[in-house]
Amino acid sequence: MSNMNIPVGISDFRRIREEDYYYIDKSGLISTLLENTPAQVTLIIRPRRFGKTLGMSMLANFFDISQDSRQLFKGLEISGNQALCADWMNQYPTVFLSFKDIGGTSFENAFNLLRFVIAQLYDNYKFLLDDPDIPSTQKEIFQRLQRQTASLTDIQGALLILTKMLHSYYKKPVIILLDEYDVPVAKASSNGYYDAMLEIMRPMLSTVLKDNPSLRLAVITGCLKIAKESIFTGTNNLVSDTIQSTLLNEYFGFTQADVDQILSDFHFEHNKTLIKSWYDGYHFGDFDVYCPWDVMNYIRDLKIDPSARPSSYWKNTSDNAIIRSLILKHTHSQVFPKAPRSGNENCQ
Repeated sequence: MSNMNIPVGISDFRRIREEDYYYIDKSGLISTLLENTPAQVTLIIRPRRFGKTLGMSMLANFFDISQDSRQLFKGLEISGNQALCADWMNQYPTVFLSFKDIGGTSFENAFNLLRFVIAQLYDNYKFLLDDPDIPSTQKEIFQRLQRQTASLTDIQGALLILTKMLHSYYKKPVIILLDEYDVPVAKASSNGYYDAMLEIMRPMLSTVLKDNPSLRLAVITGCLKIAKESIFTGTNNLVSDTIQSTLLNEYFGFTQADVDQILSDFHFEHNKTLIKSWYDGYHFGDFDVYCPWDVMNYIRDLKIDPSARPSSYWKNTSDNAIIRSLILKHTHSQVFPKAPRSGNENCQ
């Protein structure tokens, strides 16, 4: 097992499983999400580089009715739950969309990127245009979105229209998986077009997630919990899972048991104390959690050079512009609300 490839930077579950990359089994996330009566909309908030996209890719491969995923999940924890797999594995039309690339220094650039990403998504469902039961009005909107000639209103309703068409085609409600939902609004906040982007994202999400008879369930991930009244207006069927919760925290990041397993599989047990001192710096709910990006990068380096020293691999992997802007905006008034003004008022 020590010769297996390290999947640094790979978040495609199918590729990891089919190309024999090393994988820590997080398939228990599926049964935890679905046990008893699943929430119709689950919002998962975690830091970057903690496995959100890989988790969403796993969910997409598990649910998607157009796939046969039995071999991908063979030997994983979820495969032991035969009743759940029979009810859910490859049983529902599934839409998986990431907003990670939606940004830019201007609203025009961001809007064009969003239009492009949605066009690529729609390309996967061209077969819907041949279904005689789907209304021509929906097909016309589909074609505008696919050709990147969509209007603002078309973009706002893009996910709703797609779920309606898929529901009509498969005669089953749709599962929606939205990754990094907060990126477009965060980028917009940093570049001065927050209100314009919110005008797109609010109806896009609220129309597909609330009172949509074509929706079976939705899972959404992000790094920021944007105010519910701002972006999820009217979406009162949403359950949030944050690092203060316990329900899903063992599935994002590595637990101590995960790290012990990794060190054993690669025969680096003697590095346990060093890795713990460097990367065991997070506490999510009831779990002490390691950053998987740091751990796997260091394991990769150790495979190349057994004497390699740890490094802060995570620190340069994310854009924290929105956090900096919030600190600059609020620090003076909230941390020092009664501080007297000086003659050098511009140096804030």
